Amino acid sequence: MASKAAIKRIIETLKEIYPDALCSLQYEKDYELLFAVRLSAQCTDERVNKVTPALFARFPTLESFAEADPKEVGEYIHSCGFFNGKARDLVACAQQLLEKHGGKVPGTMEELTALPGVGRKTANLILGDIFGQEGYVCDTHCIRITGRLGITDGSKDPLQVERQLRQCIPPKESSNFCHRMVLFGRDTCTARSPKCEGCPLAKDCAAAKALKAVKVKA
Repeated sequence: MASKAAIKRIIETLKEIYPDALCSLQYEKDYELLFAVRLSAQCTDERVNKVTPALFARFPTLESFAEADPKEVGEYIHSCGFFNGKARDLVACAQQLLEKHGGKVPGTMEELTALPGVGRKTANLILGDIFGQEGYVCDTHCIRITGRLGITDGSKDPLQVERQLRQCIPPKESSNFCHRMVLFGRDTCTARSPKCEGCPLAKDCAAAKALKAVKVKA
């Protein structure tokens, strides 16, 4: 597993590469980010950003979402995949936000995960981006890259990875760290063909070190 010194270097290097560490999902209202994250499940952020402008224009308020026919919502989000379930979740979520939270996105893990379609990954992102709290967003990029780096033990279970990250990534760094994992995963540490040669994290990466050792033996 990566040492504390190595993890600190990784955090600082990623800060230099991605100083802004912004979520790539586009939104104006808090609940729009909540809905956009739901749409991003098994879908790219790029696709979600193409879909949401028309969706949010058609349903410009939380009230309009709460009153919407899920079938019509589904027509706007069809290309995001699993649109029937996602549409039902958006409408039901809007209804609960109005009925139980005064039309506001709640700011605790327990309240967020009680909303339709909201799991820990979504809740962590909302806590970090909307409320400035700690947010360990364990998406596919974060799970893959932290495992390769040796920050986690290689587990593919999001909850297990979250627990391990909580032990070694400072809470104040957590949200931005996870956003940077996404950006780094798109640019360099891709799923199929990671660019290990010239990678700025290679000196602290368990996978890169293992690959180098194999080449030396060969």
